[in-house]
Amino acid sequence: MSVVLVTGANRGIGLALVRHYLSRGDRVIAVCRQSSDALDASGAQVEAGIDISDDAALASLATRLEGTRIDVLACNAGVLERDAFGAIDAAALEGMRRQFEVNALGPLRTVQALRGQLGAGSRVGIITSRMGSMTDNGSGGYYGYRASKAAVNAIGKSLAMDLKPHGISVFLLHPGFVSTDMVDNAGDISPEQSAAQLVERLDTLDAAQTGSFWHANGDPLPW
Repeated sequence: MSVVLVTGANRGIGLALVRHYLSRGDRVIAVCRQSSDALDASGAQVEAGIDISDDAALASLATRLEGTRIDVLACNAGVLERDAFGAIDAAALEGMRRQFEVNALGPLRTVQALRGQLGAGSRVGIITSRMGSMTDNGSGGYYGYRASKAAVNAIGKSLAMDLKPHGISVFLLHPGFVSTDMVDNAGDISPEQSAAQLVERLDTLDAAQTGSFWHANGDPLPW
């Protein structure tokens, strides 16, 4: 049995990850700002009230988990704003800053806060997006989201290098275009399908591949 911690666990991909890991007998710590009925009914250890952009909240979580080894840390929490060129006003800029706080700095804060719970053989999966790939950008727009995901890709690569000597691996994982509230349920795969693929990647990628960028379906992605 592995111990798995999932952030952004109350709905969508996060909830699907919680359920998938629980279904195979793992212990799951489900972290979120606010729980949901579905999460409460899942059987996971729910740690609510945790905003990954709040250092004090993450420090509190680390204290609560003192002595607990985390085998898999899935940094899933994220936000999406639909900012567009020509409409980058004060509100849009504030939304971009929020995306950086959550999407880019959130995983860095989370891994740093929980470093004491990670050990040799632990795996960190940062749920990023191929929208953070500059090579793959053929449509523009989504300035804050794209930039925040490109930033977390760079952060994840640095984390991989810094944690490699300690036997901790870090992988950047695109979940696919998933039918969740974030995209108004317009995706082409379900959260359950995405979660199954993400878990497979975290199970099968090895330490030699730390710091790499993957589609959940197993395809390598360009930076």
